[in-house]
Formats: sequence, C-alpha cells, structure tokens
Amino acid sequence: MSEATEVAATVMQEICICADDFGLSAGVNAAVIDLARHGTISATSAMVRRGAWLSGARRLRSLAPARLDVGLHLDLTRPASAEGPEPSLARLLAQAYTRTLFAAGLLVDIRDQLTRFEDAMGRQPAFIDGHRHVHQFPVVRELLLEEISRRYPTSLPWLRSTVPGGALRRESLKARVIHALGGPALQRRACARGLPHSRGLLGVYDFGGDADAYRARLYGWLRTARTGDVLMCHPSAALFADPHAHARMREYAVLRTIDFPWHGDAWHVCPVPLTELLQRGAGVPWRSPGPSQPGRP
Repeated sequence: MSEATEVAATVMQEICICADDFGLSAGVNAAVIDLARHGTISATSAMVRRGAWLSGARRLRSLAPARLDVGLHLDLTRPASAEGPEPSLARLLAQAYTRTLFAAGLLVDIRDQLTRFEDAMGRQPAFIDGHRHVHQFPVVRELLLEEISRRYPTSLPWLRSTVPGGALRRESLKARVIHALGGPALQRRACARGLPHSRGLLGVYDFGGDADAYRARLYGWLRTARTGDVLMCHPSAALFADPHAHARMREYAVLRTIDFPWHGDAWHVCPVPLTELLQRGAGVPWRSPGPSQPGRP
C-alpha cells in the first residue's frame, strides 16, 4: 500500500494549528509567516495594539485567506511602554470577577481593536480569541459577544474554546485552571447566540524544558487531537524582550521540522483552517465524547 493510500484509509483528524501573538515582534511575525508558507499552521491571531502589527499585516495580506485563518487576539494587558513588562493578570481578573471593570472603556477598547484589524487587513477577523485567554472573563465575554453579534450579524467569526482538548483528556492543571476562569460560561453564551466555536484547546504548558521536551509535548497533543481542536503555539524566529522568548524560539525550531499529514498511532493529523471546517458543515459546535468513549474520534 502506498503512503498516500495508507493516509487516505486512516482516520484523518483535521485540526487548527494557531500561532498566537502575531504583531508582538518582528521575530514572531517572521516565524508565523514562514510556518504558514510551509503549511505547518492554519491560523494566527493578531495583537493589533503592538508595535509590529502594521508592518506584519502587510505580509499577512499576501497569504491566501483560504489557507490561513487570521483572527484578533484580544489584548487587554498591554505594557505601559513598548519595551516594558506586561502587567499582572491578577488585577484584570479581580475586576472582572467583582464586575468592577469600567464597561464603557472596555467596550471602546474592544471596538478599537476590531477596527484596527479591519483597517489593516481589509476584512473582518476569521475568529477571535484572547491574549492570556481574556476573551472568556466575566464582563469581557458579554461585551465581546454583543459587539460581535452587532458588528458581524451575517458572517459570525468563530471563537476559541478553552475546553481542554484531546481524545484522552489528559489535560494539565494549568489547562483546567484556564478553562475554569470563564470557559464554560463563554461557550454557553456563544451557543445561545449561534456563534461557532472550536472543539478543544491543546498546547497549554508552562513554557519550560528544552526542544526535546517541547517535541515530546507536541507529539502527545497531535496523538490525541480531534477534528475541530485548536493547537495553539507561540513561535518566534528571534529573541526579544519577552519572558518566554527562548521557549518561543524552541517552539519555532521544532515546528519547522514537522511535516503534515502527521502520522500518529491511532490516526493522522492535518492542519486546516477552522473556517473551512465550518463551511463544510463539519459539526460545530462539537460535543466532547463521554467518559465511556475516551478514544473515539
């Protein structure tokens, strides 16, 4: 049996591999563009209030939208200065959960980021997620969903779910905590409004370890990935002032060596824009398998 025939005869899981933080730095932009052209990623989410966004957007526009979903990475923890550290997430979390966020100012920020995306790309975002997963926080999610529904009533972008992904559900404590910070409520509210969303989230880790450790994690995520999952990554082709800069370069180096379709144990994996799956009517929103069927695709 030829390799092509073998792949065709095996269950193929079509997932979205999304490179986060486009626009954060020239090195991030370069890595994302290269991985997109190589066919390794099928989406990127953009930080439109960061210094490398406008120059990077010009390069993104040269890529076919059918091959790469470009979305908004909602950014609510920007540093006070271009080279400064990002503020702690604790304050935003506290204000969100006590509902003391200044809603009017937050809505202005959400609208501004969407407008900046539209102006630079000449189109609406294919999807929306959040830097540090802020799109699911209380107050933020209500205002965001309302604005999405108002702004794009006939062409709704998809949202990134934070449900821990993978058929075997061996998620880390960090993945469970992320989802607990607003994921269930976001999904309920999105479904109530008819907004599509991804199936599950892979790629959560502590940014520690060497390249071999990241490769092992990546293979583990791919082995359990299911159609409709998003596997997020954070590549960069150069060091810059970021606490995870070395991890970003390790991710890029490992991702650049991966060829798709990737041959797993139970099935093969191929990166596909989630928008394509939606257009094919591939069953979004997906239902997670019950506890008695952990490995069913």
